[in-house]
Amino acid sequence: MARRFIVEADGGSRGNPGPAGYGAVVLDADTGEPLAEVAEYIGTATNNVAEYKGLIAGLRAAYALDPEAQVTVRMDSKLVVEQMSGRWKIKHPDMRPLAAEAKSIFPPGQGTYQWIPREKNTHADRLANEAMDAGKRGEQWRPKVPPGGTLATGAPEAPTDDALAEPTVTAGPAVGWGSADLGTPTTFVLLRHGETPLTPEKRFSGSGGTDPALSPAGRHQAERVAAALAARGTIQAIVTSPLRRCRETADVVAARLGLDVRVDEGLRETDFGAWEGLTFAEVKERYPDDLEAWLASSKVAPTGGGESFAAVARRVALSRDKLIARYAGRTVLLVTHVTPIKTLVRLALGAPPESLFRMELSAASLSVVAYYGDGNASLRLLNETSHLR
Repeated sequence: MARRFIVEADGGSRGNPGPAGYGAVVLDADTGEPLAEVAEYIGTATNNVAEYKGLIAGLRAAYALDPEAQVTVRMDSKLVVEQMSGRWKIKHPDMRPLAAEAKSIFPPGQGTYQWIPREKNTHADRLANEAMDAGKRGEQWRPKVPPGGTLATGAPEAPTDDALAEPTVTAGPAVGWGSADLGTPTTFVLLRHGETPLTPEKRFSGSGGTDPALSPAGRHQAERVAAALAARGTIQAIVTSPLRRCRETADVVAARLGLDVRVDEGLRETDFGAWEGLTFAEVKERYPDDLEAWLASSKVAPTGGGESFAAVARRVALSRDKLIARYAGRTVLLVTHVTPIKTLVRLALGAPPESLFRMELSAASLSVVAYYGDGNASLRLLNETSHLR
């Protein structure tokens, strides 16, 4: 007979948006015993985002305990309960990827949702407030040790070995409150495609341009990274952007590793509109006001019907969640572009949109993000190019 869990989750924001955090507890449905607790300060966010983050963390904690369990989720957020139950539409674009991630954790039929009044959700509410209080002090949330008790809590520490090796997570100590054994994380090895003729000229090259092929230098780079990945032997699947430069890079690696290549439309580069093929200096000369507005806000699109970084973030987050669900616990090579890679890194770190302009990503470079069972992510490598030297 399948185990039965109750997940109680909550999230809050002191300002809406403002300093935010979430908390969740997994209970044994038969005894009411707390089996796992998670909580986290998430920076500036809205109440609804914090509620969804709490739901995701609670579901991941339950899944880590028993992926076959039947789960009843209890929350005092009418919005989240009704949206996850399918009775209300999810209209806000920030909510859709979070709901998709929550739905991907347990198979359909293993979970139900129940609204409860706030006074019945005090455990999760307390955890969320503890996380926000810790964040206000510049600290991470730490569980309080129960007298002689044991409880799965928190996120695993980031592995310190080779960043491209498949990471493992170990259980916490037997006495006290140790880290939950969340299983092997899903690891994305992020490969920027090799050079095209436009790359050394630093021209805007996105989804709306000429779709250039790899240059001879770019093909050589692809062969070098393929050799490096083959030597490590950790890649289990390959997913690529549909654009030609990525597909050609992915094909070189796949031939070396003996793997098939899957195409994901969400991994394509930003559409730079009328700026396609131009240098930064040329855009500044022709479209100075548009460029200034674009640099100032992630919600502004390039001239001529291009794509804003906010729009890119939404579709990249949807692809991320879908791929995490498809390749749970595996190491996957994603062959993509500058903006999607920087976006995945930014989202993993919880960094602001302007951080996109503060990262360097060379052609054929490797970056790595690991996604853990409690919903946390760890940046393990950024812009590695030693294989090209």
